[in-house]
Amino acid sequence: MSHMFCFLIISDFSPAGILTKKTKLYKDTSRLEVPLLRKIVLFLVLTLLISAWSGVYAAPAPAAPQAKPVIDLPQINSGQSTESAGANQLLELSKVRWANHTEAVTGAAKLRLVMDVSGGPVEASGVVVATPTPRLVVTIKGTTPGKSVENINFDGKIAEKVTFDTSGQDTQVIVDLPVMLEDGDYRVFTLRSDAQANKPFRVVVDINKPAPVFDFSFTPGLKNKVIAIDPGHGGSDPGAIGPSGYQEKTATLAVAQNVKNLLEKAGARVIMTRQDDRDVYGPNATAVDELKARTTVADSRKADVFISIHANSFTDRAVGGTATYYYQKTRYDAMLARALQTGLIEAGKLQDRRANPANFYVIKRTRMPAALVELAFISNPDEEKLLSSPEFQQKMSLGIVRGLERFFDQAAKLN
Repeated sequence: MSHMFCFLIISDFSPAGILTKKTKLYKDTSRLEVPLLRKIVLFLVLTLLISAWSGVYAAPAPAAPQAKPVIDLPQINSGQSTESAGANQLLELSKVRWANHTEAVTGAAKLRLVMDVSGGPVEASGVVVATPTPRLVVTIKGTTPGKSVENINFDGKIAEKVTFDTSGQDTQVIVDLPVMLEDGDYRVFTLRSDAQANKPFRVVVDINKPAPVFDFSFTPGLKNKVIAIDPGHGGSDPGAIGPSGYQEKTATLAVAQNVKNLLEKAGARVIMTRQDDRDVYGPNATAVDELKARTTVADSRKADVFISIHANSFTDRAVGGTATYYYQKTRYDAMLARALQTGLIEAGKLQDRRANPANFYVIKRTRMPAALVELAFISNPDEEKLLSSPEFQQKMSLGIVRGLERFFDQAAKLN
């Protein structure tokens, strides 16, 4: 590039062109000596100037100046705020506020709790637990409740009360709920401090109003009650199989038929999801289709309560006992399970494995109060014999009926 540039400069300086002048020089050196020398000197001067200029641009580029941030930024790890609370500093929940909000268009309602944290930031997370009652437990790490933070009572439509407890160096905010929440029904998040707005670091809990619960009102006694009985498994699904080959579906159907006869004698109307050895939805159906078919039977017939009858199984054959499960979608589910469990233990005299919350499809997806009973462990050889015994089947059937009668008596007192 530098040589081409040099040639063009010379041509501009001498319009006749350097090659033409050189040709003439070879022919008549005497007349052209002085002008030619001046040209040569001028050429050399220009060459030196151009070389010097080219050298400047051909030289290695100087090192770029080191970039500097406009402002100094702190190092931030994922999930942390840019604000720093200081190492090992125990922070304090300084203030708690709450508000109910109802959407004007949709009517959806939400409860919002806002907790100020002095100094912040902190990490917060929430989880819904089923026992001892449905609760949302929010853990705010590295904090302690301040003296001004007090428990709050609500009307029970979205939450019943909020209590504050200390667990190690964390605060636990326990929100008692009327019914279980799904994962999408609540949200826990944090908001950074805003010096201009004079707002500290905040932990926010949003709880959406649960789906409307059907209005239940019960009277004492079994007469005129509509009761859905679901003998577990059946048809292509034998359920658990005992050491001697006795099948769960056989025991559950026998007990269910006994319960039906006893309830009908007491004046109740009984709806069976199956009355013989068959699939409710159909052979080779998916598990969800089969379970949904059972809840549909109860929902479509507007049953007052739903009871699913099963036998348990475990790898350790020594394990045994009776248990009942519920999902707290109404205020009666746990009450129903406890009443049935009491009746079954009184009747069967097996180990009491209590009434426990569970996420089973048939007790979660039915609209009415529901419970799933595990009569005994079919995997236990002794209890397998009991399950296949007509006498034991009749005892456990009576236990279920007495549990239902106890439930309706208790539920009527809540009206």
